[in-house]
Amino acid sequence: MPDMHQNTQSMSFNQLQDYAMGVIHTVCGSFSRPVEMILRPWHGTRYFNVAQITLSTLGMLLLPVFAGAADTARNLVPFMHAAPPPGLFDIGSFSKLFFLLSFVHGFRLYRRMIRPETELHSRWEGAPLPFLHALPKSDSIWLVRIVYEPLFVFIAATILANLRLVTPGLCLFLHFSALCLALKEFVDWYANHLVIRNILDSRATGPIISKLLDNTATQEDLAPIHLASFPKGISPELRQEAATYIARTYDVNITRS
Repeated sequence: MPDMHQNTQSMSFNQLQDYAMGVIHTVCGSFSRPVEMILRPWHGTRYFNVAQITLSTLGMLLLPVFAGAADTARNLVPFMHAAPPPGLFDIGSFSKLFFLLSFVHGFRLYRRMIRPETELHSRWEGAPLPFLHALPKSDSIWLVRIVYEPLFVFIAATILANLRLVTPGLCLFLHFSALCLALKEFVDWYANHLVIRNILDSRATGPIISKLLDNTATQEDLAPIHLASFPKGISPELRQEAATYIARTYDVNITRS
């Protein structure tokens, strides 16, 4: 039978998991936001949280500075005056595009914020780019978000780098953004899976605890939720109190047969 210490450990584990998923989602969303503003041009007003907006903006401000400082430091080394990396557009060019898109999206989202009735759901990422509908099983939003869109960004960055349209540094950043996008969307999918799975688990746990209350539960019945049977000779009142406590621990409703 689960005791208070075991329940506290379970709650602590769930809280730690939720916290870790939140951190991963925020960090990955900060790196993927520059490409998502292109992939999802009709995203809602609350699709990106404040932390993601702040971190991505700071990142796109500082990345060109760091890239320029690295180039300057490399050229200061004697006998190492390397040619600039091949590519028409570098991380600085992408940063300018990011802030241009931020201005356009900011104006669009502001209009939605002052007129909330024009927005169906503020957390919706919007429809995907039209050509993605031509891919197999594109009706699955999670397949598009976790696989197709990151793969498109990765392949597009590689092709543009081979054509010398983007620098290797920008190509590397786009590759990393694609990976972050896939990881962020997987976290979203797993969080939604947990909601449904917890409901199904609670539905299956109720009848088991009801059997425990009636003293008809077998070891096979109790195994899925890792419970032990009550000792023999326990009073019905104590059994009922214990079963009620267990049901409250698992957050389920029990019915006596």
